[in-house]
Amino acid sequence: MQVEILTGKNKDSLLEEALKKLNVEESQVLYSFKEEKGGLFKSATYELRIISIPDIAKYLKNYLEELTKNMGLEVSFETKIRENQINIKMYSDNNAILIGKGGKTLSAIQTILRQIVYREINQYPYIILDVENYKEKQVSYLERLAKKLAKEVEQTKIDVKMENMNSYERRIVHNALSNFKHISTISEGEEPNRHVIIKYKED
Repeated sequence: MQVEILTGKNKDSLLEEALKKLNVEESQVLYSFKEEKGGLFKSATYELRIISIPDIAKYLKNYLEELTKNMGLEVSFETKIRENQINIKMYSDNNAILIGKGGKTLSAIQTILRQIVYREINQYPYIILDVENYKEKQVSYLERLAKKLAKEVEQTKIDVKMENMNSYERRIVHNALSNFKHISTISEGEEPNRHVIIKYKED
């Protein structure tokens, strides 16, 4: 993963120089600044670490190829970048191993990928890792469940606490119920026991 490192006195100038060097728009990169304090009578300088999102996607795909090979799996990959989001879909001869019970293996691999990038750039990339259509089915199930519970809350006016979910799953629920007139959603609890509460609201 090729991280460009530049130093200078002005953040805007550094970023402009880096984007020109990489020949990309700001929306196509991840970057972070580190301030280095100057001494007496000296102004601070900044270190810019920057990498293009396509380079991140390529590196992560190569990492996954090696990882799945060591797991004894034959896997093909489909990689897409959409609005700064890296989508990697895996097709395996044993999807159950990659997904794990309740999607825990898949979630753990995605966390590892995010940490690899964070270690280099001090920024987390937006990655969606999927095995065939597992997460698409998961999204559909959560949306259906959330809407079913929301209709019950509208009828009974009694709040409902959903099971513990990760941030990705909670976001699905929040989005699914955002247009319900008499429903609001909040997340409560501490990770990994954070959950969504579906609440009734008056006009």
